[in-house]
Amino acid sequence: MKQRIEGVVPPYAPETDRSLRRWMPPGVTQEPLMLFKVLERHPELASRMRALGSGLLAHGRLSDADREIVIARVCARCGCAYEWGVHMASYAETAGLTPRQVARTATGTPDDPAWSPRQTALLRAVDELHAGSRLGDATWEGLRKHLGEAEALEFLVLAGWYRTIAYVANGLDIEPEPWALALPTG
Repeated sequence: MKQRIEGVVPPYAPETDRSLRRWMPPGVTQEPLMLFKVLERHPELASRMRALGSGLLAHGRLSDADREIVIARVCARCGCAYEWGVHMASYAETAGLTPRQVARTATGTPDDPAWSPRQTALLRAVDELHAGSRLGDATWEGLRKHLGEAEALEFLVLAGWYRTIAYVANGLDIEPEPWALALPTG
């Protein structure tokens, strides 16, 4: 299937180039992600989205490992190969995730021995939110054993944000970046 909205293409107008570079981490020289190029078709929306997205990545209270486990699990549950692959290729190693953990974000269960009790609670909560858009009392209590109030709020926003990103990437049929990891199946 063809991507439904094409991304902006070089040579970029100066403002588009600045905006695309703001999406990318400092010092990155590779071409901006296709997701960002597509979002730049609506610069005002892209600007609003960038503020929340970058805030969750760079200024959150969750550890890098917790954040990436949540993002990967949400993307895997949504079948979003695009965002799962980008995050696992870009952040998994620096977040301290092992290759086994990376694969298990897509194919494992929350009770897998690869996970700490805190990570198990996060994965259970993602799975429950994905299944019914709610958290039961037991799942909430499990989260709160490991997360403070602010972290719990951030977890919910992070999970919802990456579900939104999955909707955009999947809805537009954006092909995985050539360097991204492949989403494991089965």
